[in-house]
Formats: sequence, structure tokens, C-alpha cells
Amino acid sequence: MSKSKKIMAFTLAAGLALAGCSNDAGQSAPNQESGNSPDASNDKAPITFTMFAADPNTNYENMQSPVGKKITELTGVTLKIDYPVGDPKQKVSLMAASGEYPDLIFAKNDSNIIADAGGFIDLAPLIEKHGPNLKKLYGDYLKRLKWSKDDSSIYFLGTFGVNEQQWEPRDGFQLQHQVVKELGYPKLRTVKDYEEAIKAFKEKHPTIDGKPTIGLSLLADDWRIAQSVTNPAVFATGGSDDGEWYIDEKTQKPVLHITRPEEKEYFRWLNHMNDIGLLDPESFVQKYDQYKAKISSGRVLAIIDSKWQYREPEQSLKQAGKFDLTYGMYPITLNESFKNKNFQSAGYSAGWGVAISKSCKDPVRAIKFLDWLASDEAQILNNWGIEGVHYKVENGKRVIPKEEMEKRVNDPQYGKKTGIGMYVYPFPQHGFGVKDPSGQTYLIDSEQQIMDNYSSVEKEVLANYNAKMWQDLYPKASEFPVKPWGAAWQINIPQDTDGAVIMQKCLELMRKRVPEAIMAKPEKFDELWDSFQKELEQAGVKKLEAQFDGLLKDRIKLWNE
Repeated sequence: MSKSKKIMAFTLAAGLALAGCSNDAGQSAPNQESGNSPDASNDKAPITFTMFAADPNTNYENMQSPVGKKITELTGVTLKIDYPVGDPKQKVSLMAASGEYPDLIFAKNDSNIIADAGGFIDLAPLIEKHGPNLKKLYGDYLKRLKWSKDDSSIYFLGTFGVNEQQWEPRDGFQLQHQVVKELGYPKLRTVKDYEEAIKAFKEKHPTIDGKPTIGLSLLADDWRIAQSVTNPAVFATGGSDDGEWYIDEKTQKPVLHITRPEEKEYFRWLNHMNDIGLLDPESFVQKYDQYKAKISSGRVLAIIDSKWQYREPEQSLKQAGKFDLTYGMYPITLNESFKNKNFQSAGYSAGWGVAISKSCKDPVRAIKFLDWLASDEAQILNNWGIEGVHYKVENGKRVIPKEEMEKRVNDPQYGKKTGIGMYVYPFPQHGFGVKDPSGQTYLIDSEQQIMDNYSSVEKEVLANYNAKMWQDLYPKASEFPVKPWGAAWQINIPQDTDGAVIMQKCLELMRKRVPEAIMAKPEKFDELWDSFQKELEQAGVKKLEAQFDGLLKDRIKLWNE
């Protein structure tokens, strides 16, 4: 995700009405008040909820970590989470076709498939009766959780941090610290600057630890192609993260971003990088695990990716003490006429989240659990850990000991071992910078905390670029308007429309044609790219854009009325 889908960002849906009522689609609702647990009056009676989560999580600990066990102790709830292998859309489609669902569902941008099949319950009446913490968390943003202008049901709880302040870039162009140090901290503003730095270092160091040095490696494994290959074309040409879309800020007209002439020139640059031997030839065939292994080896000088995708292998490098081989993130664009909009605000984007399915064994108990996750107790537990184990309280303030903080920063298995962070995303959560009643932030991160956790190498690199944080290298959020539509990648195209079919065709074409154009001989690039654009037109891209334009207008009206 994108996130950037996104998200790096990082949602779903549900629909239910009170007993005897029906939702907007005319489906009858399960009884929300009686529940089916052995003792509906006992909110801590043992209960297991099944859950589908579309984002794979290799660190999931089956609630056997200290934090996982504490959650069960405090709530009686055990989660049994199913993660997909391959494209999560296939699993979501199978659920919708069969009508058989787990209790909770996090389907990300495929939530409309289940919503259209009537698989979600409306959370609005449940939130009203059993969700004081949820109402407090979302506040005025609750209206952004409504499904559409024609269906006011709340089908999921928004997963991204509410009232979040962004302090670090999420997506960008990464370059190893050893590269910029050896080259004397060169200017890094355009793809040409980026290319020259990679080339100069690779020529000096054809091998690293006895293995061939890789200049730039990309990841195109299934849907991850968006994070590393196609979305960066938007960022490099003046767009912000709206998934597959580019939206003109003045006219608010959307186009499928891959059709923009500016992006053709970005992909021409990648074609050039391949032609001169700076692009990893395995970029379009390697799997995610292979990509992470290459990064962990330290021989990949540059990547173009979202932070969450390479966090784990970078932590492995830190754990091994190889801080020079970790990455800085730079606001690269195609040329200096463009500004990198990594920090442009989308306001609160509520288009993904955890839903309760119509098959849920006890909707009331489920919403009470989700409401507890939004409480101060849960937010502190899930972000800080257990008092006396992962942090201590000194003078009324939570303090993480130095040794524990080093583990948090450098150990890629820290979440799995402790459970910290495992039950934050994709559940309801406060954003970075939001303070609890004690005056501390719910998340451990603050600007000072982030700077304190930089390695000495990072601090050295930043200082030589006259910066204290990576955000200092980027255009500020204040330079751009807040997007009135939020993040467009969270706007669902109804499955029973021509647009959904066209979008799938366009994505399939993109995943095939973009790699072909990048790997082709330079003299063939224009012919292949122009042919790709004609195929998009034949697939109906203009009709798709027209439909999405209507959905975008509806979103803007719904959120701003």
C-alpha cells in the first residue's frame, strides 16, 4: 500500500441492524444483544474469535507472547488469525461466494466484495451501545466510517492512526549509508543524482563480502509490484499516495496513474538503469523472501520501496552491527520541476479496517473486545508492553530501559517474542503524537524518541545533509493542501460493475507490460509502452476513470457535507 498502499499505510467492513430490522441491502441481521457465548453476561468468559487478515504477518505469535497472553487474561478473548498465502483477494472472493465467514475480517481494499455479498454487519448500533472507547477514539471521524452516500452503515473500524502526525517518510528511494559516506554526501534530488551515486560506488566496489554488488533491486512479487515498481512513478512525478490513481488537485479529476506521460519518462529511466547494468536482473522474478535475503546480505546498494516492506531485513543488518549497510530515505523525483509529496496529509483515511461478519458467534462480545482495544489500557499495553517487564514507571512517566529499547530497534523478532505491536494494526489505534491523560504519547514514538533511536551512522549522515531527521530532507506537509478525499486507494469500486472488471484487466496488463518495458532494449521501449497504453484503452480505462470520478465525488461529498 499502495499504501502505498498501502502502507504503508496499511481494512474492512461490516453491516448489522438491531434485532428484527434489516440493513440497507435488505438482509436480515443476527440478534446483537443475546450473543451465543456460554455466558453472555460475563465479558471475560473464555471465547475464541476466528479472524481473516489480508496482510501476512510472519511475526504473529498466536497470542502466546507475554502481551498476547495478557490480552486473553484481561478480556477472555483468544484470536485465531488466518493469513493468506498468495493473493488475498482469492480468499476473500471464496468467502463471499460460499457465504461462510470467520468472526472478524480484515480484507483491506477487497472489503467491497464481502460487503456486496452481504457478509458484514452494521457496526453503528453496536458502537452506539457498546463502544464508548471507539466513539472517543474516532470522534467526528465516525462519519468517515460510513460505507457510502447511499448506505450509512459502518462496515468496519478504521485501522490507521487517528489524528496521526507523520514524522518519518513512509515511501521513497533508499540508498545505503556507506554509499553517501564514501562519495562525500552527494546531492540526491533527482533520479539522475541517485543513478550517479549508485554507479560510482558500484564501480569502486564490484563485490561486497565476496558476492557481486547489486545496484538497485526492485520487488514485483504479486501485489507488491505496486509498492516498489509502479507507485514510485507517481511519487517521482509530483503525485501523492492515491494507489492506482493520480488526482489533479485543482480539478479533482482522477486518471489511472500509469497512463500519465510523466510516468512514461520515469519508466524510461528504469529501462536505462537496466540497460547499463545497475538494475538487479532478478527484480521481476524474485520472491519477497529472496528480496529480503538480498537486503540482509548487505550487497544491495539501493532499493525503492515502502519502509514496512524492508524493515525486517534492515533490522537484521542492525542486529549484526552493520549499520553502514542500512538505508537512508531520500525525496528523489524525476527532475527538479517536481516536489516529493510524501508528507502531504490525507486527513483521517478510514477506508480499511476490521469488520464483524454475519457469521460471528457473538457480535456483542466482538464489539466489546474491539472497543477494549481502543481503550487507554489496551493502547498502552499493545504499544509499550507490560509494566515491569518491557517498561517501568519513574516519576509518573513510562520509561523503556536502554537494553530493552535496543532490542525493540534492532531485533526483527522482537514483536513475535513480546507481542508488542502485534495487536495494533489493523485494529483501532491512536496515531503518532497523540497523548494519553498522563501527557505521554500512546505510541512510544515521538520526534525525540525517533532521533534517539537513530544509529550513530544515521546521525552522521543526517548531520552531513544539515538535517536532524529524515523528514527534514522532504518538502513539508504545510506546502500542500490536505486532500479532501483522504487516500483514494481506499475507495472501493463495486464488484458488480464494469469498472471492477476493467480495473482487474488494467492491473493484469500493468503487472505484465511494465516489467517487459523496463527489461526491453532501449530502442524498443517507446513501441512497447505505446502498445501498453493502447491495450489499456481497449480494456476500457476511460470508462473506468469516469466511474471512479463519480465515486470520488461521492466520497468528497460524504466527508465534507
